[in-house]
Amino acid sequence: MAENKPTAPPKKSEIDFAGGTTSIFLEEEREDNRVMRFSLIGAVIFHIIFFVINLPSFAKQATAQEKEKKVYVVQQVRFQPPPPKQKQEIPKPKAKKVPIPDPTPDEPEPIRLEEPEPEVDLPEVDDIVFGIPDAPPVAEPEGPIHVGGDVQKPEKVSAPQPQYTEIARKARIQGVVIVQAIIDKAGNVTNVKVLKGLPMGLSEQAVEAIKKWKFKPATLNGKPVDVYYNLTVNFRLQ
Repeated sequence: MAENKPTAPPKKSEIDFAGGTTSIFLEEEREDNRVMRFSLIGAVIFHIIFFVINLPSFAKQATAQEKEKKVYVVQQVRFQPPPPKQKQEIPKPKAKKVPIPDPTPDEPEPIRLEEPEPEVDLPEVDDIVFGIPDAPPVAEPEGPIHVGGDVQKPEKVSAPQPQYTEIARKARIQGVVIVQAIIDKAGNVTNVKVLKGLPMGLSEQAVEAIKKWKFKPATLNGKPVDVYYNLTVNFRLQ
């Protein structure tokens, strides 16, 4: 290992030299700060005096510039429309009357007698009848029509009930049979057509019973007419 050798203390002459150098630098720095401080104060005082002296002149110049500003007024130019053109009237040629020569100057002119106008017999005011003529009679429709509107539906007078078939009774068949038929002017049921039926002979029994029904016929404007009409038969076991 290296041995630490003791260092020798600085000599007195060296200490005095270093301390003197430091004091010289500190003195110069204080002098520079003092000079800088005085210079700054002097500059501030100079500028204040300058602005105080020249401020009125600056204010006068600004006022003069504001007064010199010109105001321009723009006027709208209005154009007058051209005067309307006057139509030139073209003179129409005057018609000249040309006399027709008489082909027979030696013969005397015939004498024309004015014939009296024939008298016309006008009817008196009381004889004139004002009003709406009667409408033509409504033509009766050809063939059966559907119920609705002016057609009044037929009214049932008698309706014998159909009989249950034995096989349908044993099978406990129940339901509704719907047919479409024509009810004629006499109130009879014709042209029966099954729309919804039931099995085991119930539809046939319903048709046979409906053909025996009697109705008060449907009417159009009070007159009987043939109509299509749907009928139902209800089969229910007690």
